[in-house]
Amino acid sequence: MARLTRAQQQERTRAAVLAAAREEFAERGYADAKVDRIAERAELTRGAVYSNFPGKRALYLAVLVDSLGPAAAEEGRPPSDVAEALGAFARVWLERLPLTGDTAAGGKLQSRSLAGVFDDEPGRTALGQLARLEALLLALALEPHAPSQALEPGAPSHARRVRLAELVLTLLGGAAHLAETAPGFGDPFDVARACRHLAGLDLADTWDPPHLPFVTPARDVRDAWEPPAELPDELTGRPTRLDADGVIAVLGTGRLEAAEEAVRAARPGDRVTIAVVTGDPAELGRLVRLRIGDLAGSLRRVFGPDPWPGLHLVLDEHAAVASAAGIPDADDATEAAVRVQAGEIVARAHGRGAAHAAAITRPALPRTDQ
Repeated sequence: MARLTRAQQQERTRAAVLAAAREEFAERGYADAKVDRIAERAELTRGAVYSNFPGKRALYLAVLVDSLGPAAAEEGRPPSDVAEALGAFARVWLERLPLTGDTAAGGKLQSRSLAGVFDDEPGRTALGQLARLEALLLALALEPHAPSQALEPGAPSHARRVRLAELVLTLLGGAAHLAETAPGFGDPFDVARACRHLAGLDLADTWDPPHLPFVTPARDVRDAWEPPAELPDELTGRPTRLDADGVIAVLGTGRLEAAEEAVRAARPGDRVTIAVVTGDPAELGRLVRLRIGDLAGSLRRVFGPDPWPGLHLVLDEHAAVASAAGIPDADDATEAAVRVQAGEIVARAHGRGAAHAAAITRPALPRTDQ
């Protein structure tokens, strides 16, 4: 029998740890699970577990990420309007809810619950920012189905639906919490119908952040752009090229809400890439992958394989994108952006409003040889 390579052995050990951890969390829940018992289940040492995962929280998040699996788009016609889209999204999202006969621990694992997992400030901040990013992604998928009523020159072609998306996610989050704490309460079909009817609310949703008029303009530069190799797009699951023209916003997990500034300011046809950086890839990085992958998988089933043409999101775990963009010491508070054109960085911005500043910068004319 051929000997396993070091990489093969490490992958086998990791798979054994994940399988054992899944059993432990399903039986005992996150709070009562023990790393020692996980090691015993996997027939490994405690050190072997910690050599792959720095702690119980990172291991729990890895189990949840592993449970996502590939999510293909559903076949059939796309939704005809916002109401139909919300009803379909709610039905897909509610599939995760535990059933009445499920154990408490198993139900929480099935619903990918994060209750009691993050009680520290960095984790709570990241969860709050992720919720805003999730609402933006849901809204961007909905907006093409909601034509704008504005007729003024330069008005957006679609009405903003971020506040509606926030309301829908709040309702679904409440349904998940009740399913965990009061099994059998409520009817998921009623929840899906309620989400559908929310489309008729007039929430007076506008996009007018008060700080944007005071944002420092992006600096014109001529710097080489040598991006890392393709990274997985967390929105589509496919590799994404980083050498194409467009705007790249490098955002820490504490500033994810600034993604909307890049999206709203981008010109028609602009490619916008959100590169998420964090000082804690084992936990906060996995949290981003879990929440965005979970939502994107549900939305692809409703809207098709790419509900966000021109928008990409990559997890910059090793700050390779940030480094290529000339952004040193990127961390969870980072907010910076560059505009790339013809293999060069032609504009840079840093600090509050950086994504907006880089996006509104008019691309420079191609440089000609003298």
